[in-house]
This record gives sequence, structure tokens and C-alpha cells, in this order.
Amino acid sequence: MSDGGGGDRREARSADGGGGTSDASPEQRVLDRAMKRLRDNIDQVDSVLVKLLNQRAQWALDIGEVKKGANLPIYQPDREKAVLARVQQLNRGPLGQAAVQRLFERIIDESRRLERIGGDGEGPGTEQGANGGAAGSSTSTPGSGRPDPGGKDGAA
Repeated sequence: MSDGGGGDRREARSADGGGGTSDASPEQRVLDRAMKRLRDNIDQVDSVLVKLLNQRAQWALDIGEVKKGANLPIYQPDREKAVLARVQQLNRGPLGQAAVQRLFERIIDESRRLERIGGDGEGPGTEQGANGGAAGSSTSTPGSGRPDPGGKDGAA
């Protein structure tokens, strides 16, 4: 108790990326190295996720073009249900089923938005805002209770 909590602040700072100090204990240096290694692993996974999400987005753009050419609706609820069921079946944790569903609902929402608008205004560094450029849209995807950025205009 004589350190007044200063050691705890240094440990917290080091543990969350603030960098260790030269007077850190050997245990703290081990912790810092372990945290760095784990965070580096997460950074590598994030890099792969971004590449895969962009590949998925490209295929969604391609599907949108096919649907437009064939005059098919963008929103296809049976396909969305099938995608959600499939990814939940694949899930082995540690993410729970509800978490996987929420993540893929968001991925599907973005895919549907891309299918609807095509590649216009999209690209690295382009900010569309939190609602994906669908200002004032407050409709829901039928049967899901979640926002549908384009009214009844969406799909997986």
C-alpha cells in the first residue's frame, strides 16, 4: 500500500499497450510481451477479416448486378435465413449463437446495401455515415425487427 497505487497504473498502462518502463518488474515484462504477442495475433486476424469481408462485398456487388439485370428483388428473406442458419451451424465458439447471428446480420445488411447501390460512392476511405448513406430510413427487414437500409430492398 505504500506505493499509493502507482504500480497498478503502470501495470495497466503497460498491459494495454502503453509500453513497459525500464524499471518494470520481470513479471511485468513477461506480461507486456504476452499482451503484445496476443494483440499482434488479433491484428493479423483483423487483416484477414478485412480482406475476406471485402471479397464477400465484391461478390454481393456482383450478385446485385445480376439481380438488377434479371429484374429480381434485392431482398430475399429465405436466403438471409439460410445464411444465418448455416453460419450458426458452423459456429463452434467461443462466440455464442446470438453473437454470431448479430455479426452476420450486420454483414448481410451491408451486403444488401451494396447490392442496392452498387459500387457508387464506395471505396477505401469513403465515409458513408453510420446509416450507410440511407438518411432517414427507419423501416425494418420483415420478420427480423432490425433496420433495413433500403426499405424492402435487400438481400444476403
